Amino acid sequence: MLRKVNRSLALASATIFLLSGVAFSQAGTCSGMTVGQLTSLNGFVPFPSNNLWNTDVSTASVDPNSANYINFIGSTVTLHPDFGAGTFHNQTIGIPYQIVAGTQAKVNVTLNAFADESDPGPKPIPSNALIEGYPKPGNGDRHVLVLDKDGCWLYELYNASLSKSQWSADQGSVWDMTINDQRPYTWTSADAAGLPVFVGLARYDEVAAGAINHALRFTVPTSQKAFVLPATHWASTTTDPNAPPMGLRLRLKASFDISGYPADDQVILTALKKYGLILADNGSAMFISGAPDNRWNNTDLNLLKQITLSNFDVVQTGTIFTPANVPTGPSPTISSFTANPTTVMAGQPVTLSWSVSNSEYNIIDPQAGPVRGTSIVVNPSATTTYTLYTTNQFGRTTATATVTVQ
Repeated sequence: MLRKVNRSLALASATIFLLSGVAFSQAGTCSGMTVGQLTSLNGFVPFPSNNLWNTDVSTASVDPNSANYINFIGSTVTLHPDFGAGTFHNQTIGIPYQIVAGTQAKVNVTLNAFADESDPGPKPIPSNALIEGYPKPGNGDRHVLVLDKDGCWLYELYNASLSKSQWSADQGSVWDMTINDQRPYTWTSADAAGLPVFVGLARYDEVAAGAINHALRFTVPTSQKAFVLPATHWASTTTDPNAPPMGLRLRLKASFDISGYPADDQVILTALKKYGLILADNGSAMFISGAPDNRWNNTDLNLLKQITLSNFDVVQTGTIFTPANVPTGPSPTISSFTANPTTVMAGQPVTLSWSVSNSEYNIIDPQAGPVRGTSIVVNPSATTTYTLYTTNQFGRTTATATVTVQ
């Protein structure tokens, strides 16, 4: 990965949404996901239906600069599904994930290069979590993606390693899958563009079910020092206005005939017409991300490599943010963060309570991790200072409360 150079709980079992004048059904619940590695989400789609990842852009306007963006990337460049069955150079093909229950033990993760733009706190990373590139992860991006089905949180690590039972990573992000979550402007994530990695993957379980109901993630060799939402971070020094900004969305032209492709390919291509591709990282040209699965048919997937970028348009999706016009605003306000009682015997319960405003999500470290509501019970075994981190699109605010254990 090339990095920068310097709420309502939507868990209904079946909900009908209206987007771009077209009604469709979104089935599945966060809690209905299947625990395990590379398992089925059983129809659950992270984030609300109006999230930019989940928005139908089939009738959205073409960007006035579309042709220039296409030519910059290369109109003859072909699609490349960066996922499949089996291995390549002793590595699985794609970015893996795992689904855990809310009872999964949370562990500390040492955060390194991008700690200042990471989410602190313990994370439910299993000791056997799949690292991108497994069984021999090597020196790639080494993503680790974990979905908590009971809390409906998504945890993502970049450049992750496990040594002597201790996880470390260069970046760690936590995403609340029940809201339109966003990193602070100019902050990165486990993906260079400040985006969640998992939501942009093509997965076999959704293709087998007949529909991908979200945009897919893709990469290009050179991007612009700019971003468009849902991205929040650039990863380039290039200021050419024809270079694609992070978050750029491509859409397969409605006129492109997909009828001659195998059924699984047609599901992917239909998604590219309806939801498109979102630029998430610098990398190989037009590589589309997905999860590894031995049920993929690599021969069928390779047929997608016949499709050139000239068959796509760039969708007009909003303001392009550069260093000159990045939005600014107030960080969250913490009115109070208290512990009751403040002195206990080891293992006795303590209620941590907080009052915040203008906040998007909250994390308490240590022990708790991401939290909703206004209070939580902890059981400290030693004197502990708890830190509340509250974050919105403009930044982060912290407060502390100390519990003395006698």
